[in-house]
Amino acid sequence: METSYDVKIYKILTYKGARKTTHTVRWVVAGKRWREPFRTVALAEGFRSELIRATGKGEAFVIATGLPVSHRSKSAAMSWYTFAVDYVDARWPELGGNSRKNTAKTLTAVTIALLRAEPTQFAPMAVRTALREWAFNASRRAEAPREVVTILRWVERNSLPVSAWEDAERAAEVLRAVDTRLDGRQAAAWSRKRHRRILNVVMKHAIRRRVLRTNPLPKGKESTAVTKTSNAVDKRSLLNADQAAALLDWIRRRPRGGKRLHAFFATLYYCGLRPEEAVAMRVQDVTLPSPDVADQWCELLIHTATPEVGKQWTDTGEIHEERDLKGRAEGETRSAPGHPALTRVLRQHIEDEQLKPGDLLFQGENGGILAGSVIRRAWRGARKAVLPPHVFDSPTGRRVYDNRHTRLTKWLNDGIPPAQVADWAGNSVSVLLATYARCVDGQLPDLKRRLEAAGDLPEPPDAG
Repeated sequence: METSYDVKIYKILTYKGARKTTHTVRWVVAGKRWREPFRTVALAEGFRSELIRATGKGEAFVIATGLPVSHRSKSAAMSWYTFAVDYVDARWPELGGNSRKNTAKTLTAVTIALLRAEPTQFAPMAVRTALREWAFNASRRAEAPREVVTILRWVERNSLPVSAWEDAERAAEVLRAVDTRLDGRQAAAWSRKRHRRILNVVMKHAIRRRVLRTNPLPKGKESTAVTKTSNAVDKRSLLNADQAAALLDWIRRRPRGGKRLHAFFATLYYCGLRPEEAVAMRVQDVTLPSPDVADQWCELLIHTATPEVGKQWTDTGEIHEERDLKGRAEGETRSAPGHPALTRVLRQHIEDEQLKPGDLLFQGENGGILAGSVIRRAWRGARKAVLPPHVFDSPTGRRVYDNRHTRLTKWLNDGIPPAQVADWAGNSVSVLLATYARCVDGQLPDLKRRLEAAGDLPEPPDAG
């Protein structure tokens, strides 16, 4: 990196604000101004003294960072690839399967962007696979095939140092590359936001290990300007009653495993469960009323989630990973009411499958956990068979998860208090309202009547 001996260091600037006092060190390198704020005068004086000592020794300053060459020695000595692999190994035991997978995806994109040259001797997909599935997978790296090892050795030799992040222009180039899909189009906002979130954790790790001095990622408004996302549900994705009935009926009549899958999808629709929660349920988690009582509502106890993350990302080598409920404390449970229609479906399902209390409520063909590929294939087949082409191409019920969105919205529209819906759904009230507020419908006439009942302004007194 380009350096300069043209350095000027100024007095510390102290600003006393309403809440805190800031002490800012100011200096200029090759005509470029730099500022570094500190909370205490001791820290500011210590940093300023380091700059003065560097100039006294005749040390060059890096123009891109404004710091003495000695400040970047550690980040310059370590390649990004080596640091990224060390980071994965340090965090691996702490992360769940999905977090491991997402971290590997982000580090893969960044590592390719921080290569000195294009790996033209290898297929682009082979390079990405070698990084994502082997280099950034602590469990599999030692077992990498010979061709993968060859690619990774080339990447290690051609990886830029971590100090590349200290160059603002280079950092911006890397972020643009990470935010770009393979087809050249910009990645989805939620994907860009996830990359930033993961990278911020990576940079904090670099600072703790003293590889970097500061976080080079954009801060404040600049960091969120291109990553704004909304968790609000698209109203177009919701199913109406006729569509839901037709889809469930088609799945029930499906030749292969139709009745088992019908019970699964009916549970999602009537109770608003997340798919990973439903596949983890046991027969003993369902409380069915006696057939001769009037109240035929059942109750479901939800206590575990088994998301499908891929066997290469779990500690057990299984495709699914057993976890506690999303957004809940360890070991916490919740319950949800089941409509009498669901009671009939589940009672018949348990009887037909001859299930015992400890058995999985919804099983695959071989008795194991119901596979996500089977669930998605059945749902897509139902949509294609039942919905008109223009509706099939629309967001209506496009995802299995839209069954949950439909049920939670219906509960709110039926006047169930948000606090109760949030408890059944396993959300906080704030998340529930932020997600579904735009979908609440049908209550306007009643609200208008209540507002009118409050009356209008009084008539003004007679002017005469």
